[in-house]
Amino acid sequence: MSGKTVILLENVKKIYQLGETRVFALKGINLTIREGEMVAVMGSSGSGKSTLLNIMGCLDRPTAGIYYLDGENVSQLAKSRLARIRNKRIGFVFQGFNLLGRTTVLANVQLPLIYAGAGKKEMAERAKEALAWVGLSDYLEHYPSQMSGGQQQRVAIARALVNNPSLILADEPTGSLDSKTSIEIMAVIQRLYLEKGITVIIVTHEREISQYCRRLIKLKDGRITEDTPVMNPRNAAEDLAAMPDEGEGQI
Repeated sequence: MSGKTVILLENVKKIYQLGETRVFALKGINLTIREGEMVAVMGSSGSGKSTLLNIMGCLDRPTAGIYYLDGENVSQLAKSRLARIRNKRIGFVFQGFNLLGRTTVLANVQLPLIYAGAGKKEMAERAKEALAWVGLSDYLEHYPSQMSGGQQQRVAIARALVNNPSLILADEPTGSLDSKTSIEIMAVIQRLYLEKGITVIIVTHEREISQYCRRLIKLKDGRITEDTPVMNPRNAAEDLAAMPDEGEGQI
């Protein structure tokens, strides 16, 4: 496997204190993810996959162990420093889209650039470019409530892209979408990997969605139980082309 190491976890543990009870969410995770990989993380509820995603996304810090992101030890950095790293290096895509309902599509996509201190002209240009890339150039002044679920998720992907991150983390990105729209969203996410070379990590409970990735990691009780290549990964664009035309879909 070529490419530089983007994520390196060394014996990472996470313990939550809930009253008198200690919950061991991660029990010594060792993991390497290289530049340009597309990885699915699967596991049942309580397996630790959300905790792992939060640590990889610098939303939380490990109780023990070391996390290197792009070669930098980010394990115990201050929250303010972690926030800057998140904004600069990581794009997030969530199941619930996390868009601001009273804000236009263009303004939603510009949000990370505001936090980065970009100028108005640069913000507009970069947001428009990201929206064009996901096929939404005609929706700049729309509001999320005027859009389908698939379109809203495309807006969320554009927002994740706008700061040119080295890593995109997607938490159940198709969880609230129908089957066809899910494949359409996976086609967009696959393009991140294939065309832009961005490292993509998808947390999903759907086996079918994991088959669009190139590597599958399974968690159980806070440990990695499987880390294998996906044999004959599916191509979402090809799957879409093979589907019968049923008129206008959700996206």
